[in-house]
Amino acid sequence: MQINMFLSISSLFIFLFTSISYSQNKQLKDHVLFYSSFDEKLSADISAGDGMLYTAENYKKAANAKMGLHTPDVVLAKTKGLIGDALHFKNKNTSAIFYKAYKNVGYSSKSWSGTVSFWLKLDPNKDLAPGYCDPICVTDVRYNDAALWVDFTDDDPRKFRLGAMGDLNVWNPENIDDETKWKKRTVTVNKPPFEQGKWTYIAITFSKVNTTKSIFKLYLNGEFQGAIKDVNDPFTWEAEKGKIMLGLGYIGLMDELTVFDKPLDLEEVKLVFELKNGIKALFK
Repeated sequence: MQINMFLSISSLFIFLFTSISYSQNKQLKDHVLFYSSFDEKLSADISAGDGMLYTAENYKKAANAKMGLHTPDVVLAKTKGLIGDALHFKNKNTSAIFYKAYKNVGYSSKSWSGTVSFWLKLDPNKDLAPGYCDPICVTDVRYNDAALWVDFTDDDPRKFRLGAMGDLNVWNPENIDDETKWKKRTVTVNKPPFEQGKWTYIAITFSKVNTTKSIFKLYLNGEFQGAIKDVNDPFTWEAEKGKIMLGLGYIGLMDELTVFDKPLDLEEVKLVFELKNGIKALFK
């Protein structure tokens, strides 16, 4: 009798756990705007807008970008991904490599919320060339004007930062070097967990941008690192010119690039971090 009761309780527990996991996955699945697995192709697996990857000589010439990769410094690396293949930046990248952000990041001039999620594999202190490096920058213009990004600094050892810079003519109209204003709009991780031969998970969440209650958060490997709040600079875009810029100055691997249409909470960030088969697992 006791054994049967134990088995029944165990079965109930497994059923409830499986049901909760399925429910969480289904809920997250419904919020994916954009997903590029880089498995056997450069185009996105899921996209609300244009899913093609583009390359231009540099971002000043982005209007002349061509579909696909057109630089020997960046390749699709077979079997090198977290799951399957990955995008490999073999040498310091100076080309403009990007997906179009229009519709793919859900930008709104009234209230914009979402999450940018991706994985990197590198040792920043050994692999990167001298200078700053921006693995991801989402903007319609540049890094300091209505832009959301993460970067590796040029410190030794390198630090990792989240930056949320609203309209330049609002937060820094003179366009001068103001450390106080800059720090207010960044989160700095002094000892980030990047290591040689290991994948690191990054999630950037943003909530109610273009309102008086905006907040930006950074997570690494499922752990909260800090937030930018009480700033509320407007992010004014020419929406169709928005870009998800990839790997400027970067050397290393990138995989599982995903944009959700809502700011994931800590539990959801951990769920994505712990997915055994990547974002594709949400759709099974």
